[in-house]
Amino acid sequence: MSMTDRGQFFGRLCRGAVVVCFTAACLVTASLTADGQESAKSRPAASSATPPKTTKLTAQDGAPELTDKASEAIDKGLKHLLKKQRKDGSWGSVGVTSLSLMAFMARAEFPGYGPNGAALNRAKDWMLKKAKESPTGYLGGSMYEHGLATLALTELWGMTGNRAKDDAVIQKAIEAAVDVILRSQNAGGGWRYQPTPDCGQDTSVTVMVFIGLASARQAGFEVPNETITKVVAYLKSAVSKNNGGFNYIPTGRGGSKDNESIACTGGGAYAAQLAGDRGSEAVMGALRFLKERSPAIIDNNFGHYYYGHYYAIQAMVQAGDDHYAEWYPLIRDALVVRQGADGGWGNVGTDAKYTTPMAIIILATPYRCIPIYQR
Repeated sequence: MSMTDRGQFFGRLCRGAVVVCFTAACLVTASLTADGQESAKSRPAASSATPPKTTKLTAQDGAPELTDKASEAIDKGLKHLLKKQRKDGSWGSVGVTSLSLMAFMARAEFPGYGPNGAALNRAKDWMLKKAKESPTGYLGGSMYEHGLATLALTELWGMTGNRAKDDAVIQKAIEAAVDVILRSQNAGGGWRYQPTPDCGQDTSVTVMVFIGLASARQAGFEVPNETITKVVAYLKSAVSKNNGGFNYIPTGRGGSKDNESIACTGGGAYAAQLAGDRGSEAVMGALRFLKERSPAIIDNNFGHYYYGHYYAIQAMVQAGDDHYAEWYPLIRDALVVRQGADGGWGNVGTDAKYTTPMAIIILATPYRCIPIYQR
């Protein structure tokens, strides 16, 4: 697949934060469906010469949900990440580097543009170095990391300040990463920790991997319809018959077939929505599961709190404005309170943790700058 085949790439218009980049007749964002049909929305083309511009959202921009405190928390969080960035451009691992790039992109900051463009260029170059060093296309130490890397590279493609240098290199890395995902899908439709189809499957890894794959398919990379159909089948098999949550292991864990979690439920709903299964009982049941446990799951800690809410907010976005309007202010205020004095979230050490970029991505949801996070 070439840039020309995609109608060239890519003008993007964020809500309140304008990103004006490149040539295209129009931008088509496709919602994936198991039968291969696409529900497409066109967005206007943009100038090929103008770099991205980021503006703070306000109530006047139609985003009253992004309060001053939330906007300040995003600023502090991004500054924290810049302080934690290593000299080699990374944030210590493929997974956290991918998430950190996404955190900046969620606020319409891209490699080669703006005051942080040089820092983001270093991160992008580090990611591409890792891709070049991988003979198989596998990125990171687990399929978790590989899914995140696929997502970050796909959302970077066509959005850097030096497209002549970057586009073909990023495309090659994405094609190899997608191939790893396709050939390592389990017969049951899911994925697990290693890039091989015979190592099992679980909902947590499956969701992370599929979101990267969905982003690639939205961007125009070839993903067989059969792959999507198998993912939908896996997700339906993971739904708890007792409460509508998504189980970590569909066949049971620790002697119990009910091993649902907040993270798997939010992620399972989001993945199913991206796969075109939006109005299914599996998705609606997952949304009820989350709402029935609110505000406790927002106010109180649970296992993988930031990871769980990273998925939950995206499931609410995909579910529609009413769900989003109810959920976002709750998690927004909770994250503002949880932010550390240094601008980070979670247990902060020498390197940045995944918790900080995930918190930023959640808070920055009103910007709607990243296609995979748009409805």
